[in-house]
Amino acid sequence: MKIAVEGCMHGELDAVYATLRRLEQVENTKIDLLLCCGDFQAVRNENDLESLNVKPKYRSMNTFWKYYSGQEVAPYPTIFIGGNHEASNYLWELYYGGWAAQNIYFLGYAGVVKFGNIRIGGLSGIYKPGHYFLGHFERPPYNDNDIRSIYHVRHYDVLKLMHVEEPIDIFLSHDWPLGITEYGNWEKLIKIKQHFTEEVYSRTLGSKPAAELLNKLRPPFWFSAHLHCKFPAVIQHGKDGPITKFLALDKCLHGRRFLQIIDIESDPGPYEIQYDEEWLAITKKFNNILPLTRKYFDGGVKQLDIQDCRQWVMRKLDERGAKPFDFVQTVPAYDPSQTFSNPFRTGHCRNPQTESLLQFLELPYLLDGENVANTPSQSTKQLNPTDALDDDDDVDELEEHADSDDEE
Repeated sequence: MKIAVEGCMHGELDAVYATLRRLEQVENTKIDLLLCCGDFQAVRNENDLESLNVKPKYRSMNTFWKYYSGQEVAPYPTIFIGGNHEASNYLWELYYGGWAAQNIYFLGYAGVVKFGNIRIGGLSGIYKPGHYFLGHFERPPYNDNDIRSIYHVRHYDVLKLMHVEEPIDIFLSHDWPLGITEYGNWEKLIKIKQHFTEEVYSRTLGSKPAAELLNKLRPPFWFSAHLHCKFPAVIQHGKDGPITKFLALDKCLHGRRFLQIIDIESDPGPYEIQYDEEWLAITKKFNNILPLTRKYFDGGVKQLDIQDCRQWVMRKLDERGAKPFDFVQTVPAYDPSQTFSNPFRTGHCRNPQTESLLQFLELPYLLDGENVANTPSQSTKQLNPTDALDDDDDVDELEEHADSDDEE
């Protein structure tokens, strides 16, 4: 199986797909799947721009709306995670994962799916310590603070991924695992990106939860983006343990290293995206403690037994099949022939895919905030308001440097 991996998409779907088509022609090959490591920017219309936390000069429709509207169909099955520049209101509709457009699948805030016999996992967002142990309290339309915190990684989603026991073949995160620079040519990195020097030397560059997941899951491949540069590393897990090949990629710009093709052993095709049995069991087991308030959440337990849910999910999938529920438009798509001078802020929209998945798993729908009462499993510890006031006054500081490099 040939898999293309792309760094930060920033809504440039046309450009990335055109690059892959050209590569297929030049190399006389066939790409089976495209993976994107965040900042996908699934902006459907002008209202979605209201939930996109970017500087005004970067706030544009770009090209995703063509695929959402059906004007274009992705020529390759595409799987993506979220970053810190997203249409967050739309991704919240698909919190558990789902089709963002025909042939374009969002892995959810955390998720695992199968493509053929290859298991692909991912964690959306970036790590900020001040919000890590909070619940998912943000609701659209977002205020000036929530539009920044909505994409911050939460312990709840990491805890679910820590319960994955079966091997993961490929894992995606937007920011890099903490300490990953120690396993690659960090001297070359800081020559190219001098503003990373302090973080590299102090071992503060990257995400602590991502590092914990890397140590737990130990996948053969791990891909990231976020810092707008290419960086490879090889991690040996223990003296005789497995090896993880890590690669961070740039964003889609001319002359930048934003794309990589990998070959991975797999069963013969044709391939399609399917639900993962173990992940659905974890989702069902954990949904009753989904934290939806600002209160501190630590999970209450370190390890839950999901075997009862696993057997239940297996029977359900045998009856229905593992194909995800069909894509459904939930808002009108952008129309370039129409003027749109008065954008309005909208609240939460229930996505039929999410409703269907929850009905299939016999779970209640919680995402619109109608049920935000603390569950018995939730800690009553309150977070000091100043704990959340970390360095996220604007977008991530290191990415500000990366954007400056682009402008230069």
